[in-house]
Amino acid sequence: MSSDLPPPYTALTRHPMLPKPQHDEAARFNFLTHFNRYVSGAIGAGNKLAYEKRALPSFRAEHGRDPEHRYEIRDAMNQNGWHRTWSALKRNSMEMRQHNGRQIVLRQIDELNALARQYNEHSNMLELDPAIEQPHYQTAVDIHCQPGGYHSEEVPSDVTMGANYDVGLFATTGGALGGLNDGGGQAVVEWAKKERPDWSPKRILDIGCTVGHNAVPIALAYPDAEVIAIDTAGASLRYAAARAASMGVTNIKFVQASGEDLSRWTDGHFDWVQTTMFLHELSAKAMPKLLAEAHRVLAPGGLIFHIEQPQYSDEMPLFEQFMRDWDAFNNNEPFWTAMHSQDLKQVMAEAGFDRENQFTVGVRAVVDPEIFPPSPDEGEEDFGRAAIWNAYGAWKGETQAVAA
Repeated sequence: MSSDLPPPYTALTRHPMLPKPQHDEAARFNFLTHFNRYVSGAIGAGNKLAYEKRALPSFRAEHGRDPEHRYEIRDAMNQNGWHRTWSALKRNSMEMRQHNGRQIVLRQIDELNALARQYNEHSNMLELDPAIEQPHYQTAVDIHCQPGGYHSEEVPSDVTMGANYDVGLFATTGGALGGLNDGGGQAVVEWAKKERPDWSPKRILDIGCTVGHNAVPIALAYPDAEVIAIDTAGASLRYAAARAASMGVTNIKFVQASGEDLSRWTDGHFDWVQTTMFLHELSAKAMPKLLAEAHRVLAPGGLIFHIEQPQYSDEMPLFEQFMRDWDAFNNNEPFWTAMHSQDLKQVMAEAGFDRENQFTVGVRAVVDPEIFPPSPDEGEEDFGRAAIWNAYGAWKGETQAVAA
């Protein structure tokens, strides 16, 4: 039977590269999986009551008006005990998740690195370039509180950064991305198959692929396509390529490259350019460069598709903006607020994608509902904690009605 509660950590699909937790390590992830859903849902709902009953009346009494910006709400809520407790619980849950994942992978570092080398030496699915510099927006902080971010190495040719991400994502998301943590990639495939059932893209580019959990479903859904998944973090790519190879995927290649410079590929080379929850990791200078390069390498009639949280707008209530902004200040996502404050359609237009060719659709993670709890309905959406996203896309040079 389906349940609103997460399944046990043992429900995570065990591909050969996935680190093996011991009993107590799995138990910690079980706790964190339930804890994250409880904090985001039942406890998180108290934030609105705290705002309406305490923070807002106090703000009105002090200023004689309502807040005019989400930052004013943030200042008021940061003085509220309920919200501060909720924030502390969420921040500590992420730190505990990273600590547990790091313990698991470091205990197996030699075994994981050796296994990855074995897969990568025979698959021809990995292409690293040590000349690629890590962008400052990835090195300035430990993204998502992961020690060392996604690019660091404990030893030469290390894969533990990618392994840590993969082994703990189940707990971070409360099981919302399914057994292979690929609910986002599955959502993209479901939308594309529904939108254009007969479409057969030949070359697909996934930018900011991390461990390939969103690119692999696309490769499997389009077996005749050549899928290129790029990232600047070689440590994550080593794990990603070995992970894909261990799952029997053959039509994907992981390349160390920056989305800001796709000069190795000619104009119009790809039929589909894709990012999944990646644009918010980019600085204000980097994102326009990446989108312009994506436009250049995309073939006429091709698809660009970005999975993201919704942009802030005048139509979005200030309280919702404040809640969605939590990651920018508390989860080491320094570019989150600036990115979601922009008119993304205008940024894409300036990169070459005509506004009349752009569209926005809603997508949600595709998981096995008999095992994993589905994302809540739209009316129950919890301000970015659920696996529900907006997709910003365009068919290049083609005005197209798109089904939501």
